[in-house]
Amino acid sequence: MKLKAMISFLNHDIDIIEKELEQTVRSDYALLSEAGLHLLQAGGKRIRPVFVLLSGMFGDYDINKIKYVAVALELIHMASLVHDDVIDDAELRRGKPTIKAKWDNRIAMYTGDYMFARSLEYMTKINHPMAHEILSKMVVELCLGEIEQVKDKYNMDQNLRTYLRRIKRKTALLIAGSCQLGAIAAGTDEKTHKALYWFGYYVGMSYQIIDDVLDFTSTEEELGKPVGGDLLQGNVTLPVLYALKNPTLEGQLKLINSETTEKQLKPVIESLKQTDAIDRSIRVSEMYLKKAFEQLGKLPRGRARTSLASIAKYIGKRKF
Repeated sequence: MKLKAMISFLNHDIDIIEKELEQTVRSDYALLSEAGLHLLQAGGKRIRPVFVLLSGMFGDYDINKIKYVAVALELIHMASLVHDDVIDDAELRRGKPTIKAKWDNRIAMYTGDYMFARSLEYMTKINHPMAHEILSKMVVELCLGEIEQVKDKYNMDQNLRTYLRRIKRKTALLIAGSCQLGAIAAGTDEKTHKALYWFGYYVGMSYQIIDDVLDFTSTEEELGKPVGGDLLQGNVTLPVLYALKNPTLEGQLKLINSETTEKQLKPVIESLKQTDAIDRSIRVSEMYLKKAFEQLGKLPRGRARTSLASIAKYIGKRKF
């Protein structure tokens, strides 16, 4: 089943969030508005708002309140994508030109910064000190993850721990925060919002690992960017770390640098796919997914829990 079918009962509320996002990215500066709308209209799964809404269903669900959390979290995600594209010098995202490609790095950085600022403004509508403390710590960690990504570009000597810490900061904590903040905004008890945090954390780790696998196993059409694009941009992911254990591939991978072309990279990718690197990465993703389901077991039965389980399964099995 596709993601949209799993959450079709949320369509009305997701439409509300989509309209709020469109209003939020608009600015008195035409260029800033155009750049923000360009990213918004490129699409996206809106996974984080969905997690906010479903987590809110464990408490006193009110879309007119919880929408502020959902919009704030999606804006943070969007801002990080814009900044990521500058760091990676990426030309395409979801099959469309990135903001830095269509305009330039300066406009991209301003747009990302504006989205970050707007996200914080939206969260002020939530009168809960703990929510603001969680959000601020999460944003700090996200920024540290960005810095680490820059620092470790083309570094084939990094270890598994470094990689896991980076994806925790760049992906898992934002999904964990979406779950926890949605629950807190709906007034759930501590036991519930902490279980949702850990569910989101483990799902987020699994989600990013599968993303890194798909960078090698999907097609350019499905990815909306070149196959192996992460490696081409110098991002050392889990399949690469496992492939480095192959003596033949290790030498080839360590030669990759900012001057490497898609054509030069293609045979390396094909060789990587012939190793056990992909299977080993998938097994790590499945380990995190298993931990996520253990956290779900602590939550009350109902539509929200069933939907979270379906989304977790989708994330673990998705093909693009």
